[in-house]
Amino acid sequence: MRRVVITGLGAVTPLGGDLKSSWKNLISGKSGASSITKFDATDYPCTIACEVPLGEGLSANDGSFNASDWISPKDQKKIDTFILFGIAAAEMALKDSGWSPQNDEDSYRSGVGVGSGIGGLASIEKTALLLNEKGPRRVSPFFIPGALINLAAGQISIKNNLKGPNLAAVTACASGSHSIGEGAQMIKNNKADVMLVGGAEAAICPIGMAGFSASRALSTNFNNNPEKASRPYDRDRDGFVMGEGAGFLVLEEMEHALSRNVKIYGELKGYGVSGDAFHITSPSEDGDGAYRSILMAIEDAGINKEEINYVNAHGTSTPLGDEIELRAVERAFGGFAENLSMSSTKSSTGHLLGAAGAIEAVFSVMALNENIIPPTINLDNPSVETKIDLVPHKAKEKEIKSVLSNSFGFGGTNASLIFSHHYN
Repeated sequence: MRRVVITGLGAVTPLGGDLKSSWKNLISGKSGASSITKFDATDYPCTIACEVPLGEGLSANDGSFNASDWISPKDQKKIDTFILFGIAAAEMALKDSGWSPQNDEDSYRSGVGVGSGIGGLASIEKTALLLNEKGPRRVSPFFIPGALINLAAGQISIKNNLKGPNLAAVTACASGSHSIGEGAQMIKNNKADVMLVGGAEAAICPIGMAGFSASRALSTNFNNNPEKASRPYDRDRDGFVMGEGAGFLVLEEMEHALSRNVKIYGELKGYGVSGDAFHITSPSEDGDGAYRSILMAIEDAGINKEEINYVNAHGTSTPLGDEIELRAVERAFGGFAENLSMSSTKSSTGHLLGAAGAIEAVFSVMALNENIIPPTINLDNPSVETKIDLVPHKAKEKEIKSVLSNSFGFGGTNASLIFSHHYN
């Protein structure tokens, strides 16, 4: 069986314009939430979000993100922001891995998989308004290719000459995790030796905020205190906080990575998938879909349940979903649940929709390497009793054997990933 290891990581998040700053702020317990600056949200039910911090970027070394570090101002106008975030995080991951195709065979055996739940929503909104105000002749010829979800993978493949499998998972908030899992399958099934996989999202725009507000998914009780709004498992939670950004991993066939003598962060051992077949937005009340996804991932990994001692939860801070996931994890692990630590990094980053699972996979691999579990901030008063350690407020040092990362999406789509230390 071909084994899949991780050799590169990259991230653009509300906590920082790169992985180093994002991870530092995450384990410090910081929140990326603030009042929305992208547009005037005064009249919206929810006026807060977790925006990527913009600044001078690499030149300032301040952890901010500068788009021009990654793509020219001219070319930025041709793509939606979610593609921009994706290009940047993918470049970071490739650089970290040291992988670059040197010949045709390298290119043919290197692929890309990028998940996004909504894609170029802001571009679609702006173009619809332009069409209405100024007519069809003012619509940019780059509108369609600049907004399509699979063009994130397309742009990244073109930029880096990656001619292998080119995929785009669109499974709502499980998109990033599905892209990672399916990318691993490409390597296991000998369709590729290297897969650059992840997720990207940028839906903090008027129509995005209005739509999720209308569905009563967003937090509205903390507009005057944004940093306290995302509070998974807390009794005062009232919805998620919208986030944006991108996360990427370089997956590589083990022998291919060993032949390059590069750093191996860990091994992607398990991948589970399932469907609730229950409701268009709400998870199955008994958590059966999440439960089956978790069990499938454990079986696929070929490890015992007790080898998993950290869970990076989907945990969005919605009144219903958090407890359903918690009970599903308790059910899946049985008596071993009391040995688990389980935190939601969305408490700091907000919910990045289709990029969430990818960012959380990156954080899971970092936790595995650093033996540090990120905290669930704002967990002042847990709404439910559990034997699982929910890591309130502060990061925790713990020897981590394996990590389970869960992602669930509208329509009842579920994905679970298991990362372990790599042993030859």
